[in-house]
Amino acid sequence: MNSEFDEDSSLIAQLENPEASGRRSFLQKLGGAGIGAAALLTGMQSAQGALMIPPFPGNGSPRLFAGPRRDAAVLNFALNLEYLEAEYYLFATTGAGLDATTIATTGAGTKGTVLVKEGSTKVVFSTPAIEDYANEIASDEANHVRFLRAALESVHRQPVARPQIDLVGSFNALGGLLGIGNFDPFASEINFLLGAFIFEDVGVTAYKGASPLVNNKAFLEAAAGILGVEAYHAGSIRTLLYQRGTDIQGVVNQISAIRASLDHLPAGATPLDQGILVGGHANLIPTDSNSVAFSRSTRQVLNIVYGGANATKGLFYPNGMNGEIR
Repeated sequence: MNSEFDEDSSLIAQLENPEASGRRSFLQKLGGAGIGAAALLTGMQSAQGALMIPPFPGNGSPRLFAGPRRDAAVLNFALNLEYLEAEYYLFATTGAGLDATTIATTGAGTKGTVLVKEGSTKVVFSTPAIEDYANEIASDEANHVRFLRAALESVHRQPVARPQIDLVGSFNALGGLLGIGNFDPFASEINFLLGAFIFEDVGVTAYKGASPLVNNKAFLEAAAGILGVEAYHAGSIRTLLYQRGTDIQGVVNQISAIRASLDHLPAGATPLDQGILVGGHANLIPTDSNSVAFSRSTRQVLNIVYGGANATKGLFYPNGMNGEIR
């Protein structure tokens, strides 16, 4: 834990108290967090939009495949991501995860546990409306898990099991990049919103990037529907954070910069990530010059959730994802 901050204090308390001894140092550190993220990166990304399976130790070069097998691989890739989102929101709103529901989490690959902090993870919301939003999103994400599993089973493909998910060390590592030490996304309403921001934009760009890879039109329509819901979630989270003022806007923009560095684009390329404040104005809907949402390749998504370019595990998935795209 960074010694400048009390172990039990939330991020919003650190930011809203202008007399806090650590605040100036904290805000100064934000400017260097992107450098820390860049230092984590090695190697080069796969081509944008291509379904490239990262090489495994001893497996040689990435390989491509097509047809129904690819459809199943893409849906299982999405299912891994939905497990992560569902667990985060459920633990935040109910204090328990998917294992406390009737939704199955078994399947192909190794089923893992969900690593959470000791004690209660149920967020004490200070704003009733935000608690309502969080409950709705938690329900949506759990339903996405159920739906994707059913879609795979409908074409006689086995859903992947929920891999091990880390909701402790992952956020502490990100807090280190932000210069605040350990970060608990369940400690307060604002911490919860910042944790949610890390996921939501990635989900939107992941679904859009995967859309050209899906052959089955029914699956493609379903994926488009999920993308729309994830975009609603992302827009809500971005709006709520923007309303918190310039200090929080700065934190959000720094998280965005860390994600952008993990996309590992060539020098001079337009970033795939945008903060909520650009040129002194609100930027609640991240788009390109045609007002079209960005796409991320599967490799770029993996870079972010694993915390490094061409990594095969790490950060939110300590043992990697299950399935063929991991």
